[in-house]
Amino acid sequence: MADPAIATSLHLALELHKPLLIEGHAGVGKTEIAKVLARLLGTDLIRLQCYEGLDASTALYEWNYARQLLHIRLQESDGHAPADSEAKIFSEPFLLKRPLLQAIAHEGRPPVLLVDEIDRSDEEFEAFLLEVLSDFQVTVPELGTIRARERPHVILTSNRSRELSDALRRRCLYLFIDHPPFEKELTIVRRKVPGATEDLAAQIVALVQRLRRAKLAKVPGVSETLDWAEALVVLHAAHLTPELVGETLGCLVKDEADLRKVRADIEAGRLPLGAA
Repeated sequence: MADPAIATSLHLALELHKPLLIEGHAGVGKTEIAKVLARLLGTDLIRLQCYEGLDASTALYEWNYARQLLHIRLQESDGHAPADSEAKIFSEPFLLKRPLLQAIAHEGRPPVLLVDEIDRSDEEFEAFLLEVLSDFQVTVPELGTIRARERPHVILTSNRSRELSDALRRRCLYLFIDHPPFEKELTIVRRKVPGATEDLAAQIVALVQRLRRAKLAKVPGVSETLDWAEALVVLHAAHLTPELVGETLGCLVKDEADLRKVRADIEAGRLPLGAA
């Protein structure tokens, strides 16, 4: 369900060979864009999930110490240690390639490299990532410099939990994805959850849209809309009732205070369940 802005941004990112930074609310489909792009290009998706404390070695490569140790012990048990034993254990068969190195060393069609939730990493890793994205080459001291034969297609996503550096933003094309309007979200539900009736799909989307306008700590995204729709289909629901919404609200609202508020609003009639 790509609108013109999404389609144009992806086209320009591919043609200009530039990373695409996608920001937006959680659950609006930022990660899905990278998955669909890889599927359309017929290539591999390589995902680097960012988190606080992520460092260069975890994102690039590590040596398989267990395999190296086993190799040394096998040599010792044979009663000899070749002069080149150190060179052998620090060779490519003992190298564990992490996402960034996987993308750089990838053979065949250029992969899609998804750097997911870059805002969760710290500023030091962001600076390191900038260096990698500028050259698409990595130096492994024991092996030398590994260069990408073709530049990977890079998608970065951010939920805006912290402000990203101007240097990173300058390096990328930019796309912001907001929550979809009623008609677009209804079309998404119809396509992704075909088991939902027309009335049920319309009621689901209408209630979600109303919740996004309410003062909630965690506003439901499209992913929660789809989870809720699938749950209601499993329960063979034909339309929403206050009882059914109360029993399944945990699929949609993921905060205790929000749950209490929404249930109270439904019971008091402040939150209608009908379609928009």
